[in-house]
Amino acid sequence: QVQLVESGGGLVQPGGSLRLSCTASGFTLNYYVIGWFRQAPGKEREGLSYISGSLSSTYYTDSVKGRFTISRDNAKNTVYLQMNSLKPEDTAVYYCAAGGYWSLDMRKYDHWGQGIQVTVSS
Repeated sequence: QVQLVESGGGLVQPGGSLRLSCTASGFTLNYYVIGWFRQAPGKEREGLSYISGSLSSTYYTDSVKGRFTISRDNAKNTVYLQMNSLKPEDTAVYYCAAGGYWSLDMRKYDHWGQGIQVTVSS
């Protein structure tokens, strides 16, 4: 059974950090492009970052560039999203997804996690 599971979310104060994990079962993550997305209340889901499978090339949208870092640990079949300098506007449900293209087009992703809540508030 193909499954992606996010973990590491929670409540953090503005300026704080969290590290999200995306762990796969039933398939090998390093064969896929892994993307991180988020959806805030009342807003559309947006793509944040992706990491390629073979070369571990990365991409970030402007809203998170310099604050978020994506990485992978193939031995653990896990991709991480390190989030620093968090802002209240980063509050959202965060999703990871696996696909075959270097893109943040959600239609290019075949497998999705269930999402995890991140709340940035004092």
